[in-house]
Amino acid sequence: MNRSTTMMLRWSWLLGVSLFGPVALPAGGAERRLPQIRRHQSSDPLLSGDDCLLQGSPLVAAPVLQRLEIGTPLHLLRRWRSEDGSDWIQVQVATGSVLSGSVEQQRGWVHR
Repeated sequence: MNRSTTMMLRWSWLLGVSLFGPVALPAGGAERRLPQIRRHQSSDPLLSGDDCLLQGSPLVAAPVLQRLEIGTPLHLLRRWRSEDGSDWIQVQVATGSVLSGSVEQQRGWVHR
């Protein structure tokens, strides 16, 4: 290969890298912003899903205290991982009717 062809290939490669290389960079150079992490606020209630059982202890064989309807607001008290590796959360549920004035708080465990 002659010298002029080699020089032309080098300059072509350099020009190609300099033109197409910045396409992979974000706008504004190499500055990348990390996504904001949205954390669950402790004041926000959790909502129960379908087939959610409030149990007396964090065991699969524990007695069922109440079957929760979909969308029942739950207040998270703590998390627990049992010996078999399953995750449980201890929650507090408001039971009763606000209109009748008889609202009771019931605690129990929900399997995640």
